[in-house]
Parts: sequence; C-alpha cells; structure tokens
Amino acid sequence: MPLHPYLQQLLDVAATAGVPTYPEMASMAVVRAAAMAGNPPPPQPVPVAAVRDVAIPTRGGPLPARIYTPPGPGPHSALVYFHGGGFVALGLDSHDGVCRYLCAGSDSVVVSVDYRLAPEHRFPAAAEDALDATQWVADQAQALGVDRRRLVVGGDSAGGCLAAATAMHFRDAGGPELAGQLLLYPVTDHPSGTPDAYPRFGAGFGLTALAMHWFWDQYLATPEQAADPLASPLRMVNCAGLPPAYVMVAEYDVLRDEGEALARRLAQAGVPLRERCSAGMNHGFLKHVGRLPEAEAELDDACLWLRRLTGVGELSGH
Repeated sequence: MPLHPYLQQLLDVAATAGVPTYPEMASMAVVRAAAMAGNPPPPQPVPVAAVRDVAIPTRGGPLPARIYTPPGPGPHSALVYFHGGGFVALGLDSHDGVCRYLCAGSDSVVVSVDYRLAPEHRFPAAAEDALDATQWVADQAQALGVDRRRLVVGGDSAGGCLAAATAMHFRDAGGPELAGQLLLYPVTDHPSGTPDAYPRFGAGFGLTALAMHWFWDQYLATPEQAADPLASPLRMVNCAGLPPAYVMVAEYDVLRDEGEALARRLAQAGVPLRERCSAGMNHGFLKHVGRLPEAEAELDDACLWLRRLTGVGELSGH
C-alpha cells in the first residue's frame, strides 16, 4: 500500500518549507532541537499510576531515567526502554507518550533510560549505559515492585539496537536472564555490513540513507567498531539462546531490510519470534501515537505480546 496520507502530508510540508537535513544543520544543538520539535507530545497522554525521575548509578556516572508504574499491586513485569534518535538526539521527554502507552497497555513498570549521546560520548558509551541500567533494574527489582524473572529490554530505532545488544551481552555473560526483547524498527547493522539495504527506501520517506551514514559517523569512534556486535547486533556470531523477540519494521523505512535480516536470523536460531511489517508506515511513526490510529494499533500489538510473554493475560483497553 502507499505511504499513509497523514505521513505523506508531513513529508510534503517539510519539503515545501525547505527543512534542512540533519547533516546540513549548523550544530548538534540545532539537530537536537529539531529532533525534539519533530516529536511533539501526544494530545492526551495515557495516564499511569505514577511517574518519577531517578538517577541510575553507572560506570559513566549518574544516568537520568524515568520510571512509569502501572496501577495495581506488584510485583509487575518490567520493560527497560531505550529511545531512538540516531544515537545523537532525543531523550526522556520525546518518548514520554510511547512509554506511558507501553506501561498502561502491558501492565509493566517501564524504565526509560536517558543514555549518553554521541558525538560527545561515542561508542561504547550508550551500549554500556544500556547494560548498566538493565543490571540496575534487575538488582533493584524488589524496590521497584518488579518481578526480576519478567524483565524485558526494548527500544525503537537506535534504542532497538541498544536493546538487542543488551540481550546478546547478558546471554553471553550468563545473566541477568531476560524474558524478552522488544525491537521497534531497530538499527541492527552498520551500513558497511548491509550495503544493499539502503537504496530501496533511502530517500523520500523521512529517515534517509544520508542521515543514517551521518548518525553512524557521530556514534562510532573508529570505523573498525562497526564490526563489534554491541554496535551492530546483526553481526553477532550466534543468535541461539537469545530471549523471545518482537521485531517490528515499517514498510517505508530505510532500516526495514536490516530489521528483517535480524528477524530471519533469530527465527533460524529457534528464538521465539513475533515479526511485523507495518504497512504504509515510515520510520518513527510511533511518535504520532494519539494522532495516528495505526501507531496505537502497533503499540497495542506490542503490549499484547508483552502481556502474553510475561503471563499477564489479554490486552486491556486504555
């Protein structure tokens, strides 16, 4: 099906206004301001029982995070969530709407992690933050009202990359054991590893191939780091033994091929998998939750998967 009219209209308006691409912007401050402006809060954020900001101790220093708690007595399942933004932008506020939706819809405590951004903090800083934050949630499970046995990692775009890398690392390190990984249009590989993946949707659909190359240039300290599976999870030697995965890609997304490639590898390795391709959508469409029904439908499906995965049961309405 063609790109959704709502999304096409947004692209047309940006093109008419002559909005510069991220690589053309004058500074990282301008990039981050533009990225935040492109992620407006939903008109009616989903209510949850409690929201509080904390600082997670990590090897890189105190890390801001936001904890969303659903109603009802615990212990709840938990989702450690890493936001998208090309490893260089966005944060707790940009993903508040999505995290609220996931919290309410999955009956999970959601811990949204504000990992360090590039280029000030290049790889492996963000990956280390993801590992440390997830370990902290596991260690603090009782205090957080969380069942450590029902701990899931997740994220969108660059955050999906961090979630997949975290799942791989803890499998190899022998724990903490994760119940699942929620990967929403994830980055899974440096473009040098999948050189034929970008041409199909690399221009005209929002996120461009040019922007992805630029994001990677900001993120990696050296080109050789692209081969590290913590940076490029698709390059892990073996996918066997990873926790169950939810992999959602968008039909018109420059990252679609690499997301589908990871899903294939997971399936071939016998990892329980739910794979979805969201028809008519482009990269980042979930930020339109509350304005785009298809975004809500996709998040509802993700919440249903989380509830079934963690033994909560059928999806309840918001």
